[in-house]
Amino acid sequence: MPSGRLFRLNIISEMLEYITGRPVEVTPTYAVIDNHGLGYGVNVTLIDYPHIAAAKEEVKLYLYEVIREDSHILYGFLEKRTRELFELLTSVSGVGPNTARLILSSLTVRQLEATIAAGQDHVLKGVKGIGAKTAQRIIVDLKDKIKGGAESLITSTPGGETFEDAVAALVMLGFTSQQSQKVMKKIFGNTPAITTEAAIKQALTML
Repeated sequence: MPSGRLFRLNIISEMLEYITGRPVEVTPTYAVIDNHGLGYGVNVTLIDYPHIAAAKEEVKLYLYEVIREDSHILYGFLEKRTRELFELLTSVSGVGPNTARLILSSLTVRQLEATIAAGQDHVLKGVKGIGAKTAQRIIVDLKDKIKGGAESLITSTPGGETFEDAVAALVMLGFTSQQSQKVMKKIFGNTPAITTEAAIKQALTML
């Protein structure tokens, strides 16, 4: 196995098409799903997070596996279309799984499809880690592979969580605690009643 090479093992991906189970631990970016007594750790998007957290009994996540020499990582999505877009994004040169998840944490499926269809690279450049060249590459590579949506590009989904959850989510996404607290204090100072998810999405355009 080539060192450091990231690849998908197709036979395993087919075996783990999805997982159904009870969420026993949920954070804005990670969920542990209990499936018949086994706990599966799955990386999730900020947009899916509140729906997973609200699930009392059972949730179904469509899986994408990343196999490295030293790790085996699962990404899970509530909708199959979200996973399809995740796969399309990671097929673009310069876009890895974590960057693809950041994009899908900032934009809904319809928003992302509309952004690509309209060639609005400035929207993609608002996501951390996406520069001008990568944004343009995403649009060029994927424009013919997606359907444009009519949904507004500026919407937010209520999350109803706390300031600490928002800070923790940013830290888990790779930002420093100091950066995260600074931007969240500004956001919550301007809009005290803002939800966690909306705050995180706004913060990703500011950091």
